[in-house]
Amino acid sequence: MTLAITRTQTEAIPAVAGASLRVPLVTGETVGYANLDHAASAPCLDAVRAKVDEFLPWYASVHRGAGFASQVSTKLYERTRDVLRRFVDARRTDTVVFTRNTTDSFNLLARSLPRHTTVIVFDTEHHATLLPWAGPNVRRLPTPRTRLAAVSAVDDALAAAPQGPRLVVVTGASNVTGELFPVAEIAAVARKHGARIALDAAQLAPHRRTSIKELDVDYVALSGHKLYAPFGAGALIGRADWLRAAPPYLAGGGATKLVTEDAVVWNTGPERHEAGSPNTVGVYALGVACETLSENWAAIEHHEQALLTRLRKGLEAIPGCAELRLFDAPVDRVGTVSFVVDGFDPGWLAAVLSAEYGIGVRDGAFCAHIAAKRLIGVTGGDGQQAVRVSLGLGSTEDHVDRVLLALRQIVARGARWEYTKVDGRWAPVGDPRELPPFC
Repeated sequence: MTLAITRTQTEAIPAVAGASLRVPLVTGETVGYANLDHAASAPCLDAVRAKVDEFLPWYASVHRGAGFASQVSTKLYERTRDVLRRFVDARRTDTVVFTRNTTDSFNLLARSLPRHTTVIVFDTEHHATLLPWAGPNVRRLPTPRTRLAAVSAVDDALAAAPQGPRLVVVTGASNVTGELFPVAEIAAVARKHGARIALDAAQLAPHRRTSIKELDVDYVALSGHKLYAPFGAGALIGRADWLRAAPPYLAGGGATKLVTEDAVVWNTGPERHEAGSPNTVGVYALGVACETLSENWAAIEHHEQALLTRLRKGLEAIPGCAELRLFDAPVDRVGTVSFVVDGFDPGWLAAVLSAEYGIGVRDGAFCAHIAAKRLIGVTGGDGQQAVRVSLGLGSTEDHVDRVLLALRQIVARGARWEYTKVDGRWAPVGDPRELPPFC
């Protein structure tokens, strides 16, 4: 049996499903698809697809099944907790709770906070990081213009916070601009004040090695669909005490140790918050993806940074194009760039790139409405939306060159097709493209 999660032997750029995908254009041709929307959902790793296909015949119930296939499924499910611990360099005592995604993880953590916990979070965070916290003890901090200002703002907020449990919530990499936050420095301030810190690693973990120990954070949340494992699993990894003391996130089978006519005894381990039949396939896929990425960080970072430099230089040369950024001074960043082009609606631009060039980008406010509105205002844009290009393992130099050439052509001569809004989204008039038969 070869279902164990195995390490790759050499560093390389892991291959992704859909690398040779071809898509139709409104003009009648077909072209290779340029997927430049990795920050929304990354494609599936070939290694993940192969391992999942190998596992599927063995898929069965976990934890309570006596059959041999159930034993296999349980073994892989529980082994993946150790894979995730290694992936984020967790402490030996940290727990791993499997969730659906980062949003689910932070809602779980929010439900697990001790009473009267003060929560400090920047208002420009992704909604998954911003919205789960509610009540009078939540302190939202405005967008910092420098990394030092971000650290100082947290320091001041913690100094002014009432005594009691306190939690700082911060993103590792902005899903709008790709810029990295000073997580280790913010964690040091949190420690000074006796506070805990939770890291949103949804955009960081697919691009950079992430270490709980080195960053000195208490919790890390991440999503499989950002990590090239789009099978519906995520994780919350961190200190066990608050999670152990909290009521179960969901009430149901698997979370219980004993149920009688008069009482329920809940589990105290991670199963306490994993009621119901778990997403065993998704969890296994997440583990395979984490192992695959862990063996290839140097190659992954080099590949991405080369493409990012090429992209940003090209955007600078496009008339009227303004890149969004949080910080005044250049900072380290992952391969995500958002921008506006003077005189062009971002949704219309994205529709033209897709319909006439076979390029997939994101447009809108990227589930970070406060950040997008504020940053677009700084650039001089007159709307509340932007275009986002996000790079990943499926990106190539050709993809970057194609989007730059397409933008230059659109700015110079406009679109070749007529577009209209359908249900609030731009679309080609009389779009002749047909969806695949399985749709």
